[in-house]
Amino acid sequence: MKRYHLLEKLDSAWTDFEESYAGLTPAQLMIPKVTGQWSVRDIIAHVTWWEQEALKSLPVIRSGGRIPRYSVTYGGIDAFNAMMTVERSGLTLAEVLKDHDNIHAELIDYVTAAPEELYVRENRFRRRLRFDTYEHYPVHARAIRQWRTANPSLEQR
Repeated sequence: MKRYHLLEKLDSAWTDFEESYAGLTPAQLMIPKVTGQWSVRDIIAHVTWWEQEALKSLPVIRSGGRIPRYSVTYGGIDAFNAMMTVERSGLTLAEVLKDHDNIHAELIDYVTAAPEELYVRENRFRRRLRFDTYEHYPVHARAIRQWRTANPSLEQR
């Protein structure tokens, strides 16, 4: 795969994620229990912190280093997500959306600037990027769409 193809995959999955909540009002973005206890706002924050994790991890991986294991550092991915949920709970919807846009733009800039040889074959760099982005976004886009389908009154507001 070339960087161009990876960027296309990333963009397609990102666009689909954003379309999953398009048209919802700010109040609807705050309704809890879309997935677990999370609102769409919480899901957007979640996707954003995983892009931030990618931005922290990819340079380390690129330089041949090892990133700390979530199981050792935080007690696992679920514990990390719980910690980040609490940490981000004080952000307003506007702050979450601003971070969402800015961090995604940073990620795209980083991926665009990284050397082409990182994209030629499967490696730790590509795997981490895939897990934190274009394989991650669809999971949450599906959850949001399922919630919207189960709550048709959302579409009538």
